[in-house]
Amino acid sequence: MTTAFDSIDLAGTKLANRIAMAPMTRSRAGEGGVPTETMAAYYAQRAAAGLIITEGIQPSVIGQGYPDTPGLHSAEQVAGWRKVTDAVHAAGGRIYAQIMHTGRIGHPSLLPGELVPTGPSAIAAQGQVFTGTGMHDFVTPKELTEQEIHQTIADFAAAARNAIEAGFDGVELHGANGYLIQQFLSSNANVRTDDWGGTVRGRIRFAVEVATAVAAAIGADRTALRISPAGTYNDIAEDSHREVYTALVQEIEPLGLSYLHIAEGTDRDLTLAIRERFSGVLILNPFTEGRPTDHSELHLVEAGVADVLAFGAQFLANPDLPVRLATAGPYNTPDPASFYGGDTRGYTDYPVLTP
Repeated sequence: MTTAFDSIDLAGTKLANRIAMAPMTRSRAGEGGVPTETMAAYYAQRAAAGLIITEGIQPSVIGQGYPDTPGLHSAEQVAGWRKVTDAVHAAGGRIYAQIMHTGRIGHPSLLPGELVPTGPSAIAAQGQVFTGTGMHDFVTPKELTEQEIHQTIADFAAAARNAIEAGFDGVELHGANGYLIQQFLSSNANVRTDDWGGTVRGRIRFAVEVATAVAAAIGADRTALRISPAGTYNDIAEDSHREVYTALVQEIEPLGLSYLHIAEGTDRDLTLAIRERFSGVLILNPFTEGRPTDHSELHLVEAGVADVLAFGAQFLANPDLPVRLATAGPYNTPDPASFYGGDTRGYTDYPVLTP
């Protein structure tokens, strides 16, 4: 019987176990979105994960939606990330860069000059975003033109090449949580009537073309995609979500991606349907209403629902999470006050069970 503590081959990269660290924004990058030595220590502490997936990394200046998030579009950022990947590899880990364009989620105060957030349609998300001057309402984004869509796809591919130069084992495209790729998939953020919206085929086109371009740039064996079907985070609505996501999986299946990562909602039946349609490795961040994912979900690997399980807040607070999962705890409690920004407190100072 396969367990979460068995190794797995991830498109040619051997993972020591089937426990992944989910991507989590921490807003601790240095000036210019350059990763810091403290970030290298944070990720290296968690190298016992079979796979680390980094926090969201903007592929371009316009792709930034939060303060102090890192990028992958400058030489200085690449050099900073090289220190992170070297530290993780020295500790025996494997690490993928999550490339995240936030689209309409952001604020002009986070961007240089006269830039404003962009999106598939000029429709503001309901809600607020944290900025350097406090909370602000989301603004109406600039609708991307055809030319700008193709430039954005090229930005994803360029960032992926930078990730490989920085020593990452691969990249995960963030198609979840209400950011740009999911905005194109949605029915309320995307009301276009051209070939990038309207029909199911139009709504999935951006996700498919980004995945195709990145796979062409760095190899499909180092390219992955994260999705959150029917997720409502960041004011997303998805009419006909089953039709949309089964069509998306059908289109990306021939690419031979490294893995597909599902941030699961309440629709387990859709998870199982995607599992049947996707022949590659499936990583699952399972739906656990009202509590963090823990050892109670390890059976999902044994049952074949997923190949790898992703853990978010538990990995944030427990650098040695695989050890704790094997013993069914105990677990450190995450401190929400230190999730975003700050110093080493609530970042690199969580205790481990053993030296």
